[in-house]
Amino acid sequence: MSTSLLYHSFGIRGYRQTRIEPTGGVTRFHVHPNEKSICCSSCQSSNVIKRGVTQREFRCSPIGLKQTVIVGTLPRLQCRDCGVVRQIKVGFADARRSYTKNWANYALQLTRSMTIKDVADLLGVTWDVIKEIKKNDLRRRFANPSLKDVRWIAIDEICIGKGHRYVTLVMNLDSGAIIFVGDGKSAESLVPFWKRLGRRRHRIEAVAMDMSSAYISAVRGNLPKADIVFDRFHVAKLMNEKLTTLRRQLYQEATADEKSVLKGSRWLLLKNPENLSEDRDEEAHLAAALQLNEPLATGYYLKEELRLFWGHTFRWPAQLFLRSWCRRATATGLSPLKTMAKTLTRLEEGLLSYFKHRISSGPMEGTNNKIKTLQRQSYGIRDREYFELLLYSLHQKKYALVG
Repeated sequence: MSTSLLYHSFGIRGYRQTRIEPTGGVTRFHVHPNEKSICCSSCQSSNVIKRGVTQREFRCSPIGLKQTVIVGTLPRLQCRDCGVVRQIKVGFADARRSYTKNWANYALQLTRSMTIKDVADLLGVTWDVIKEIKKNDLRRRFANPSLKDVRWIAIDEICIGKGHRYVTLVMNLDSGAIIFVGDGKSAESLVPFWKRLGRRRHRIEAVAMDMSSAYISAVRGNLPKADIVFDRFHVAKLMNEKLTTLRRQLYQEATADEKSVLKGSRWLLLKNPENLSEDRDEEAHLAAALQLNEPLATGYYLKEELRLFWGHTFRWPAQLFLRSWCRRATATGLSPLKTMAKTLTRLEEGLLSYFKHRISSGPMEGTNNKIKTLQRQSYGIRDREYFELLLYSLHQKKYALVG
């Protein structure tokens, strides 16, 4: 094998091939370093004395279906300048690794279309070897997410395992990248993020989030100039919970005939009217339940009317609409609706900030679905650092999550 082919095929430079040894389905290429490339691995001086040699084997990219191994005869050198006695530095492999950089890149490319276990089985190594290669690549590219030019962020929490184990995520809404992962879902979870943000805090214009009091106090205390934008999804979720509570209360007070009509109406009340199925006659079932119970109909129509809030173009008409809705919800005298009206009144400024920034935590919710898929395909979390690095890289994945 020529020196040129040795370099272009396996990424090995400064070595010459002495012989090829095909044995037992494995092809071994014996190589020696060129005399001109021999130098001290500490100070790079060529004024050295050889103190013996040793042989090391390195996995390299296969040729067809044949496994290939580079057998390097590596001299041990004593440097006359610095006095260090060390083995020659191997440029084509990382320190304390039994595979070449070229082989590591080959394995890394395979992980983009195969699971880690499948790659390990194909290359004849353990699962941990491939995972460590992928982890090192992710650490190199995503260990310190850039906070430069971050203007709009979203904050949310996600459960990552059994026993209510939560992590707090912060996303850059401009790029869709997760820029912070914190333990728990309290205000303390965000303390490391505020420290990293440092003087760049004044650049944050708005924060999209749910109505968690912990996150609200944390943002107001650390980003006093940023606007808080309460997400539409979480407001609708809270309204659905209040409507469910109302239905449950009315069901307990209903007669036997009324209960037969109200039974099975929970999900119909939460569905948008355009999503009701004609094949299942859901529209007729819902209409019967609403006709039978006036308080339930009031709550349902208020729920549907609240959706119109986000359809406004400007802030002031939206403010008039919201205050009118809250007055009418309070006037019903129904406890769940009165509680909802008080909540929206208290958080009015955060709701109206939407019309200034037009952001939401929708991208964060989409990322949460990817994370759940990642957890299922990984069959749990074995390495917390590796899992966090995968989260930081999610925005660049253009292929199926496979490992």
